[in-house]
Amino acid sequence: MLFRRITYRRILKLFLFLLSGVVLISGLFIVLVLAGAFGKIPDNRALKQIQNPVATEVYSADGVLMGTYYIQNRQYLEPSEIPESISQALIATEDIRFYEHHGIDLRSLFRVFFKTLLLGNEGSGGGSTLTQQLAKNLYPREDFGLLTMPVNKVREMATARRMESVYTKDEILELYLSTVPFGENTYGIKTASRRFFNKDPQDLRQEESAVLVGMLKATGSYNPVQNPESARKRRNVVLAQLAGYGFLDIAAADSLQALPLVVNYHPLPHNAGIAPYFREYIRAALDTWCSEHYKNGSDHYNLYTDGLKVYTTIDSRLQQYAEEAMAEHMAHLQELFEKQWKGDDLWKGLTMDQLLINYDGPRRPGMAKEAPREMELFTWNGLQKRSYNTMDSIKHFLRFLQAGFLAMDVRTAEIRAWVGGINHEYFKYDHVLARRQAGSTFKPLVYLEALEQGISPCDYFPNDSVVYHAYDDWTPGNADHTYGGYYSMRGALVHSVNTVSVELLMQVGIDSVLALCQKAGIHSPLPAVPSLALGSGAVSLYEMVGVYQAIANRGIAREPACIKRIEDRNGKVLDTMGAAVEGTSICTPENAEMMIEMLRGVVNEGTASGLRTRYRMASDMAGKTGTTQHNTDGWFIGFTPGMVAGAWVGGDLQNIRFKTLQYGQGAYAAMPLWSGFMQRAFQDDRWSSLQDERFTISETARSQLLCDDYREKRPFQFTPFEKLKESNFFRKLFRRKKR
Repeated sequence: MLFRRITYRRILKLFLFLLSGVVLISGLFIVLVLAGAFGKIPDNRALKQIQNPVATEVYSADGVLMGTYYIQNRQYLEPSEIPESISQALIATEDIRFYEHHGIDLRSLFRVFFKTLLLGNEGSGGGSTLTQQLAKNLYPREDFGLLTMPVNKVREMATARRMESVYTKDEILELYLSTVPFGENTYGIKTASRRFFNKDPQDLRQEESAVLVGMLKATGSYNPVQNPESARKRRNVVLAQLAGYGFLDIAAADSLQALPLVVNYHPLPHNAGIAPYFREYIRAALDTWCSEHYKNGSDHYNLYTDGLKVYTTIDSRLQQYAEEAMAEHMAHLQELFEKQWKGDDLWKGLTMDQLLINYDGPRRPGMAKEAPREMELFTWNGLQKRSYNTMDSIKHFLRFLQAGFLAMDVRTAEIRAWVGGINHEYFKYDHVLARRQAGSTFKPLVYLEALEQGISPCDYFPNDSVVYHAYDDWTPGNADHTYGGYYSMRGALVHSVNTVSVELLMQVGIDSVLALCQKAGIHSPLPAVPSLALGSGAVSLYEMVGVYQAIANRGIAREPACIKRIEDRNGKVLDTMGAAVEGTSICTPENAEMMIEMLRGVVNEGTASGLRTRYRMASDMAGKTGTTQHNTDGWFIGFTPGMVAGAWVGGDLQNIRFKTLQYGQGAYAAMPLWSGFMQRAFQDDRWSSLQDERFTISETARSQLLCDDYREKRPFQFTPFEKLKESNFFRKLFRRKKR
């Protein structure tokens, strides 16, 4: 009996000694961790300045999220964006005593030890509080070998306690929901809500909130897209937790648990979202802005991590209409193209280097003879699997007709819609910025310079085939191959007469027209040759729409505007941009009015009359078609008093073109895209006023256009001396002499 007492005492002493040792070692260990032996623990000052990588959000002018620039796809929440269904589900599932503890919940720790570790009850919940989980999200765990888990746990507890002294409970909840990872490079409930349900958090239904909260236990295992059945079961566990803690009526929980799992998966990679070509265009400008602005005394803003909010000039609905019009028209056009080239060798005469001009992959000998393999490819009927080798796939993508479309406000030059190609995911090249021969859309610049030099719209010019010996004996030809008679300057533009356009260029001077181009915003290098009048120079759609904006705006050119303002992550305005206050005058208002009236004639009776006859558009509008040699490029640029828009259609290779003028001309290839966009805009309540606006043309300008477009016989003309007498030069000279 005595022996047993001695033994028990020794065991008790040994136990107490060991316990004391464990406590002492643990205490020493905790002191070392807190002292920073395993790395500094963030202090209160650092916690107050928490800055995580946050995606920059790009918004349309009407407040719709267009897309993001990010390293980690994360968006912070505003307090008003946290719905009760999310906060209740989170607390019921992750930390029921969240509003009672101070960062560490000892009761939960004991529960985990006894129920989870000893009894194996996995449904008893975890021991980490939401504040500790937030600490782990903000300061990822480090590797310390065998001590990894205890060191990180102590650091997280210490950080959680400090965090509770810096932030309120609601602020901690807001920060947690903004930073928690959901897999797929997605961070925060706002991003996850948009990705999996295509809606903002405040619009989530109760069962949808339960799905997202349920994912937090294991984002991969409970991903509703990849593992829908597991996600549904986990959702029902969360709903049961809500009912168990009184946040949800039991009958309501049962009803929600019976619902099928429905997601609206809407990933937003960099190339997805609204206006991806436009967002890629403004990226460079935003990078430059960030490099020139400081968020504090020494650090520049970072486009990908600082959570900026960029508000653009794009209108989400007009952008949608542009994309819809392009998809509808280009699918139809591609079908006609395939029928026309069926059975013929589209690649005849092309070298391997020409075919690979836009290919950025590795070039290997014998690529054309490689064995085919199954691959998924873009078609207008959806993705389709084809058995192709590399060269086959390159040819597949090259044979697609491409398009560019740009719309902007006439008065402010704010860009409203931008579509750079038929599908950004598969075709990255932006055709709004691509330089292509402009065809007859360039002619208004020649005619405008003629007006500026005093030539009247009712002056007549012979429709003769002329050889320009000083320019390699070049001879311009008319599209209909007919010659003879006389066209007024107005008639020559309305009916797109090439011979007269070239003669007019030579009379006003090539250098004068080139100077006007510079003033109107064309900075592409242009050839100083007679064919310039026919659009032989390569220019971008961006530049040409800018020219027509200036004409429509009574001669005032403005720099196209893309961005309205930039805010920081908290909504503070950092910079305001928008439309330029003053523009550049490229001509007199009277000459701009005459130019508008002449371009109205193109629509009413000329090469763009299909807008009236085929598409039944009755609005006041003006514009010009353009077609380049061999139907390589099709153009149409048109405007109403309030909106100017342009469309280009062609192939990335010049061989990708229609064989005949019937389909290759601008009136068929490009104008329907413009028409489809405008008709959709006219039907929108917000933009319907565009079809009711009328051009304001003075009687003086109208009176100078009252003449026949064409006469068979030579009409009466002033003598050369009388012509000189009426010219601006003579009037200026005469005024100087009078002085």
